[in-house]
Amino acid sequence: MQRDLTPRRSLKRLLIGDKHFYRMVLAIVIPIIIQNAITNFVNLLDNIMVGQVGTEQMSGVSIANQLMFVFNLCVFGAISGAGIFAAQFHGAENHEGVRHCFRYKLLACAGLLAAAVGVLLLGGEFLITRFLHDATDTGRVDVTLEHGRRYLHIMLFGLLPFALTQVYAGTLRETGETKLPMFAGIAAVFVNLVFNWLLIFGNLGFPKLGVAGAAIATVLSRYVELAIVVTYTHRHETRYPFIRGVYSSLRVPGKLAKEITIKGLPLLINEGLWSMGMTMLAQCYSIRGLDVVAAMNISNTISNLFAVTFLSMGSATAIIVGQALGANDMELAKGQAWKLIVFSLGISVVTLSVMLAVAPLIPRVYRTSEEVRSLATSFLRIYALCMPIFTFCNNAYFTLRSGGKTLITFLFDSGYTWVIAVPLAWCLVHLTGLPVETVYLIVQLADLLKCVLGFAFIRRGVWLNNMVA
Repeated sequence: MQRDLTPRRSLKRLLIGDKHFYRMVLAIVIPIIIQNAITNFVNLLDNIMVGQVGTEQMSGVSIANQLMFVFNLCVFGAISGAGIFAAQFHGAENHEGVRHCFRYKLLACAGLLAAAVGVLLLGGEFLITRFLHDATDTGRVDVTLEHGRRYLHIMLFGLLPFALTQVYAGTLRETGETKLPMFAGIAAVFVNLVFNWLLIFGNLGFPKLGVAGAAIATVLSRYVELAIVVTYTHRHETRYPFIRGVYSSLRVPGKLAKEITIKGLPLLINEGLWSMGMTMLAQCYSIRGLDVVAAMNISNTISNLFAVTFLSMGSATAIIVGQALGANDMELAKGQAWKLIVFSLGISVVTLSVMLAVAPLIPRVYRTSEEVRSLATSFLRIYALCMPIFTFCNNAYFTLRSGGKTLITFLFDSGYTWVIAVPLAWCLVHLTGLPVETVYLIVQLADLLKCVLGFAFIRRGVWLNNMVA
């Protein structure tokens, strides 16, 4: 009998951590969850405020934000390669290495910023029109296009502070500091919320600017967030030693720059292609009309609020596992990876239960048609039921990435999106008469195959790699 129980006990030790482990995880992930939750909650309020102005305004902002989403993910990808090294350098207590990674991030974001401004400034209107398909009502299309264009052009002024904030906040998290980015994010969303109320509706004597007011409020909030993070970090150099002398030179050792580029370029390409893949999926769904665009906007905004739990656990996985790999403790890294996956799945079950309960309620707050509300509710229920799938895929991605297996993560993430998800959605939308809700469900369930691949990669241990030894 004892021999029969031993494998079970061994499996339990592999998948379930002790109190110390969970205290460590919660200390890292709770500030990230709080920051992301507040940000997404204010995004939800923003969305509702814009939605009170009209469905066309809400759809225009949604489309413009879909384009901004590509830039945001490209920034994430541009700094992720250096972030892997920074986490491992911190695990090895190499502050100079972290400093070089910070500089690399600055240079990468500068190039990306120049490219994004050029593309969005010159081609933004053309890109917005790719989402507008409603031959029965060209008036709604024209109005939606104008609101989207106006919003996008103002948002261009927020690209610089967003990129710089990610450089600082990302490096701080990789060195174990998660509270400062959280507090800065809270201040930023408060500014965003207040100025939305003032500028969208023209309260307290402020001009009534509609979608332009929403864009101005967002840009202001990003500069506030940047100011807080930069000021506090530089005033506490002893606490954050990597920042000392960081601007005395922008030089990054050639060997390290080459290694980061080799590891990081697939991540940049991956995030760019993945975000464009998500944009293409949205474009596929938009073929079914402007009501679908509005419903997807409502659903995505609410879904993002609930998704912060498993997305934040992915960030925690990158930090915790990356530091264990940097300390050259492979057994610890392997055990932590599995425990984090199980913990994330448990959290996702609780989250999806809450999401299912509120799915019919929140869309009713929007000032839009009953058809749009009904579609949004259906999308929310589908997303909630598929959340454990998304959770496992997200944790698998960050586990593989923590060991520098960026080519595998590229194939696992954006490769899968473009080879499976996008063609599947395109075929279902263009070649069948299936309801858009059914199409959405099939595309989400396709990630089950991705779960199988992720499980195989993690179990084989191909990601167990110390890159800074």
